Amino acid sequence: MPGTILVGVGREILTEPDDAFRQSIKGLPERMISRLAFMTSHHHLVRDFVVREMSRQKGTITPLGIAKITGLALPEVLSILSDLERNLFFLVRDSEGNVAWAFPVTTSVTPHKLSFSTGEKIFGA
Repeated sequence: MPGTILVGVGREILTEPDDAFRQSIKGLPERMISRLAFMTSHHHLVRDFVVREMSRQKGTITPLGIAKITGLALPEVLSILSDLERNLFFLVRDSEGNVAWAFPVTTSVTPHKLSFSTGEKIFGA
């Protein structure tokens, strides 16, 4: 059934047919399975940790901090961070190697301010 979607352009909200959107999401679950295939349970552990903790810690997250909390060895954490940064652009590290951006949140100032029901506030990536 054809419909419409709302699209924000600047300060305006436009109504457009949803055909292009519907076409773009066809087969998305299958595509995501193949894109996530490189991730082990430890990859998911690290990614989930940094996304959850970034707003709580109010700053970048160090690889050593990730290792201490998750119980993974530092070399494994460093390898996982490289995989996540390289394979699907899950996260970005700063020049010191700390996680500064983990979709959908970032410690960098952006126009996108997020507030969670738990009270945490952070910027959207």
